[in-house]
Amino acid sequence: MDFPPNQGLDQDEVNEQVAETLEDNEVVLFMKGTELMPQCGYSRRALGLIDQYRDEYETVDVLDSLDEYRAALEEQSGWETIPQTYVDGEFVGGSDILAELEERGELAETLADE
Repeated sequence: MDFPPNQGLDQDEVNEQVAETLEDNEVVLFMKGTELMPQCGYSRRALGLIDQYRDEYETVDVLDSLDEYRAALEEQSGWETIPQTYVDGEFVGGSDILAELEERGELAETLADE
């Protein structure tokens, strides 16, 4: 479901979009910027880590409605920082958690395309 850029969604729309995106996609990265143009180092790092193990996953640029996404994602995960990675609707973590999983050799399994 693509929304026009810079439209700023209200909280209900963002909550609904988060819920639908998590339901419809196995792996989702909520990030600042896009896959081609990440807008923060943490988002870029998370992309790089996921890219090693997944060809297909969904990214959501939260910048147009950042406060609303923060609120919606915090409700989902209890975590307010962006980026956030979800697998099968379950919160995995931000780029630091992905890096820790990678160091422990668990990231491939966490992101496994089943």
